[in-house]
Amino acid sequence: MEYSLQSLECADPCTVTVDPDNQIYTLKTFDTSGRVFNEPMELVAWIKKNWSPSQFREPKEYQALLNAIKQELH
Repeated sequence: MEYSLQSLECADPCTVTVDPDNQIYTLKTFDTSGRVFNEPMELVAWIKKNWSPSQFREPKEYQALLNAIKQELH
């Protein structure tokens, strides 16, 4: 699953990749830097700590992202 969120801080979207079959958990954030996580829960914890709904053009997409990750992992 790859999910994109359009932020208010950057023209490029933030992207999150969750691929449990290949154990790939990555994201690209506002400053276009990338992060790689060993476990999906590390990725979710980082998102909850560093991002908030108000940082995105469509704040509801933030919760939709968290829900999509949860669905991908079950």
